[in-house]
Amino acid sequence: MLIFNGSIFMPSVLTLIGIPGLESVQCWIGIPFSVMYLSAVIGNSLILVIIKYEKSLHKPMYIFLAMLGATDIVLSTCILPKMLGIFWFNLPEISFEVCLLQMWFIHSFQAVESGVLLVMALDRYVAICDPLRHATIFSQRLLTRIGVGVTLRAAVLVAPSIVLIKCRLKLYRTTIISHSYCEHMAIVKLAIEDIRINKIYGLFVAFTILGFDIIFVTLSYVQIFITVFRLPQKEARFKAFNTCIAHICVFLQFYLLAFFSFFTHRFGSHIPPYVHILLSNIYLLAPPFLNPIVYGVKTKQIRDHVLKMFFSKKTP
Repeated sequence: MLIFNGSIFMPSVLTLIGIPGLESVQCWIGIPFSVMYLSAVIGNSLILVIIKYEKSLHKPMYIFLAMLGATDIVLSTCILPKMLGIFWFNLPEISFEVCLLQMWFIHSFQAVESGVLLVMALDRYVAICDPLRHATIFSQRLLTRIGVGVTLRAAVLVAPSIVLIKCRLKLYRTTIISHSYCEHMAIVKLAIEDIRINKIYGLFVAFTILGFDIIFVTLSYVQIFITVFRLPQKEARFKAFNTCIAHICVFLQFYLLAFFSFFTHRFGSHIPPYVHILLSNIYLLAPPFLNPIVYGVKTKQIRDHVLKMFFSKKTP
C-alpha cells in the first residue's frame, strides 16, 4: 500500500467497521441478524425442496417463487457471514478485490430479486386477466429465457460500477469503510478524486432497475384489481384477489424498504450514520427472512405441503 501526501494509492486491504456509533453493542445486534439469516436459509431451502419434488407445483407461479427463494439465500449469504465476523470475531479487514466482488454480488442479486418480483406480477396479471392463454404464454422455454434475462440484466448493469471504481479511482483518503458490508457509495466516498460519474452511474442503475420494475409491477396490479372488481361473483373476486395477497405483501416490503434505505442513504444527511447502516442491513436481511413466512402462510399449496412434511402420520 503506497501513501502519497496523506492519500493512499490503490489500497490492497479495506476495513469494515460495522455499525458506526454502535460498536459496543454490535455483538448483541448480531444475534437477531443471525436468527434472521438462519430462518431465511432454512425457510427458503424448504420452499425450494417442496417445489422441486412436488410435480403439482411445477407451474410458473411456483417456479418464480423458487427463483425468489434461491436469490434470497444467495443475497443473505453474501452479507451475513462477513458481518458476523465483524460483530463477533473482530475480523473487519477485507481485501479490495473481495470487497468489490461482494459489492457486485449484493447489488446484482438485489436487481435479480426486483426482476423476479416483476415477472411474478406479470404472471399473476396474465393468469387473472387472460387465463386461457396463460399456459401458452408462460411456456417452459419462456421461463428459462426469463431466468437468464433477469440474471444477465442485473450482472451487466452492475458490472460497470466495479470497472469505474477500478479504473477511475486511484487515490483514497482512508481505507476504513463506515459500513458493515461493501456497498457502492460507501466505497466510492473513500476516494479523494472526482466521483460524480460513479454517483451518476449508481443512480442510473438504481432507477433503471428499481424504477422500471416498480412502474410495471404497479401497472400489472392496477390492471389485476380492475379485472377482479369487474368479476360478477363475490366468491370469484375473493379467490382471484387471494392469489395475489402474498405477492403484494412481498412486493410492498421489498420496494418500501429499498426506497427508504436508498433515499435516506443519499439525501438524509441529518440522520445518524448508524440509522443508515441498520436500514441497509434490514433491507438486505428482512426480505429473505419474511418471504418464506409470507408465502408459507398465504399460499395454500405451500402451506399444505409444509404441514404434510412435518405433521403427517406414517402409516404402517
